[in-house]
Amino acid sequence: MSDIRLEGVTKRYGTFAAADQVDLSVTQGEFVTILGPSGSGKTTLLSLIAGLNRPTSGRIFIGGRDVTNATAQERNIGLVFQSYALFPHMTVLENVLFPLGVRKIGGAEADRLARDALKLVRLDGLEARRPSQLSGGQQQRVALARAVVFKPDILLLDEPLGALDRKLREELQVELKQLQRTLGVTTLLVTHDQEEALSLSDRIMVLDKGRTQQVAAPAEAYLKPANRFVAEFLGIANFVDLPDGRNGVVRPERVRFTAEGQGRPARVVEAIYLGQMVRYHLALDGNQSVVAAVPFLGTAHAPGERVSVSWESADVWPVT
Repeated sequence: MSDIRLEGVTKRYGTFAAADQVDLSVTQGEFVTILGPSGSGKTTLLSLIAGLNRPTSGRIFIGGRDVTNATAQERNIGLVFQSYALFPHMTVLENVLFPLGVRKIGGAEADRLARDALKLVRLDGLEARRPSQLSGGQQQRVALARAVVFKPDILLLDEPLGALDRKLREELQVELKQLQRTLGVTTLLVTHDQEEALSLSDRIMVLDKGRTQQVAAPAEAYLKPANRFVAEFLGIANFVDLPDGRNGVVRPERVRFTAEGQGRPARVVEAIYLGQMVRYHLALDGNQSVVAAVPFLGTAHAPGERVSVSWESADVWPVT
């Protein structure tokens, strides 16, 4: 297993910088998610690490070795894409065997490695099926098995669950994290899904317009965003004025209802039932608006109802 280090990595297309002076260190066995909106440079960065593209400047290290100019084949990387990229004419077993054949591993050893990888993703018994005979989730498991069968130094995942429905996606998120923990493989995931990034990662890297906005543990990035972009991109953010004139951010979970007269007067604009939670859109006196997310206890405030809300000063994080 190996660590990853990027030093000032930049990729330009003419005057446009898809990645701009990116620094990142991923320790051995760590799970890091690269998160950002469309066009932020996530996939560009992943392709540079994978060796599918070359940086305009900067250096890339894997396991302490400078691989900036190394080919993809020389980097020993497992890759999984959103499209699965399975060979339709091959069986499940043949798909998983394929990267072993490329590495001149065959015979009984290859068969054992492939079958072990399929057991790891709970697909043993389906070796003879073709991709068209599998569900989307099963196809993604085959792609994962194929990516890890040769014991790669690092695992790169480009929106691997993006084509799945929400329920299956959530199930595979758990399985993916368990697989990564079992293998102990250094992993980089690219996604635009904030919940996926927060739930899976040891750390997240937030990108915007090719530049790093913040690299931090999920809870830190969510509760202590480095700037306004991170605050708004990671979920819902309430912006409030601080006594020193700066802006602060309060997350909806930190806004609570209080007895009348003990908080700030507000009017319920909308109440959205989300199962265990109710999300309230509130208009404070003075034309400021906030969002509150509170547990659903059987009843909810109705639109137009007058309420009182407050939050602790410790839950307000200053942003620029």
